[in-house]
Amino acid sequence: MVLALSQHVSGLGITLLATSLSYYAYRVSFPKVNTPPTVKPFAAMEGLGIPILSAQTPLTLLALLLVPAIAWLLYRTPAGLALRMVGENPHAAESRGISVIAARSAAIMGGSALMGVAGAFLTLSAFDAFFFNMVNGRGWICVALVVFASWRPGKALLGALLFAFFDALQLRLQQAGDAWLPYQVYLMLPYALSILALVLVARRAAYPRR
Repeated sequence: MVLALSQHVSGLGITLLATSLSYYAYRVSFPKVNTPPTVKPFAAMEGLGIPILSAQTPLTLLALLLVPAIAWLLYRTPAGLALRMVGENPHAAESRGISVIAARSAAIMGGSALMGVAGAFLTLSAFDAFFFNMVNGRGWICVALVVFASWRPGKALLGALLFAFFDALQLRLQQAGDAWLPYQVYLMLPYALSILALVLVARRAAYPRR
């Protein structure tokens, strides 16, 4: 971590800071708005001719294309080797003339930019508006997906698709479920299953050494 602190502590601090800043910026920009302003969303890519992707937006296609691109960057380029080296063995990276702080800062900025795109997807593709707590804990699921995938982009995509399947399943179960079963049970289903998968896989996960 650039601040030479625990990644978990630093991550929590940045998360709380970003959440508070977004709340403050929203109130400053819309001081008298009681309902979330609507946003013109991305249109579906109906011209692709692929049934699955035709109902999706360009941000979905971008996410799918980024997986092989990032995998190629990490495992097929000198920059990816340097990035993995500063996480596994920073002293060896320094001996090769690689700036550990610069590499880690670049990785954090790149990851933060991708998280910003993910938030934009919720605003511009999923809900067509911005409101607080719209992420609804999905960011923490992303942290679990990283451990679940052992820091590999391809496995992270499979884990994300699995969570999306459970999330869609709970919506279907709410529509077809019995009235006596509280809807909160369906809401917690994808998160509970994600925690279960994390518990089963985390013991064998290959953590970075630093």
